[in-house]
Amino acid sequence: MNTETSKNNPLLCDIETGMCETSGDTSDTANKTKEQATKKSVKLIYYTDPICSSCWGIEPQLRKLKLEYGNAIEIAYRMGGLLPDWSYNSGGIGQPSDVASHWDEVSEHYDMPIDGDVWLEDPLDSSYPPSIAFKAAQMQDEEKATLFMREIREMVFLKKKNIAKWEHLASAAKNVGLDVEQLKSDFEGKAKELFEEDLKLGRELGVRGFPTIFFIDDDGNQETVYGTRPYAFYEMAILKLNPNAKKSEYSKDWETLFSKYHSLTAKEFSELSGTPRADSENVLNELTKKGSLEKLSTKNGSIWKIK
Repeated sequence: MNTETSKNNPLLCDIETGMCETSGDTSDTANKTKEQATKKSVKLIYYTDPICSSCWGIEPQLRKLKLEYGNAIEIAYRMGGLLPDWSYNSGGIGQPSDVASHWDEVSEHYDMPIDGDVWLEDPLDSSYPPSIAFKAAQMQDEEKATLFMREIREMVFLKKKNIAKWEHLASAAKNVGLDVEQLKSDFEGKAKELFEEDLKLGRELGVRGFPTIFFIDDDGNQETVYGTRPYAFYEMAILKLNPNAKKSEYSKDWETLFSKYHSLTAKEFSELSGTPRADSENVLNELTKKGSLEKLSTKNGSIWKIK
């Protein structure tokens, strides 16, 4: 994979920058956003997409951020529209099968399980349907919407499910306790407008790839973290804007972590529990043997859930 390819095509995420970049010109300079932090001292505007592999790569960091700085931050998820359709052909990618090997490569780099074979077996035509479904989920319940995003990501990255299909979106919605009929009604109606608003704001802010996270304080001061970065980058952005933000202590035992997050990869468990990455998989496998956890394996790694 050459760097030029990864820079030109939204589905080819540049491993060096940790970005899945959008096609089309947008301004590099993000103006101070009109969205001011309200309840919490620092608001995060997180531009992402359900099929953004680099965004899957920052799940461990984001989950830790919520545990340590949840009292100080509020995260607003915004959809970026990574794959409108296959009518473009840029950066040497013109068809879904071109993405398969790239996802396998990205999986190894981020140490997060991704099976690229979905692009060979049941490829998505567009990432717009799951993005619009997410906006519909937000209309019902912000917390359940975040669970819904996680659910559809696990579906596409690990279970090779085409999450542009309604049957999978409905199944994910049911799993996280959303009203499926209401979701369908909003999906076909108002959620499309909300998705368009996200795309418009993204253009105004100069979002050119995912993940992009804008950190904003009450006065509109802003820090931006582009791409997949180590945990310290996200923590520093919060502390720059609010030096008094207090880090919460949390229990790092496996029961507490799995009660907070119902599924964890070995990388996530390592990040959240402080267990060295070389040992985290063994710990999770032992718990699986004891019958405490169940394991879903892919060709590029596993994920564990509480039984």
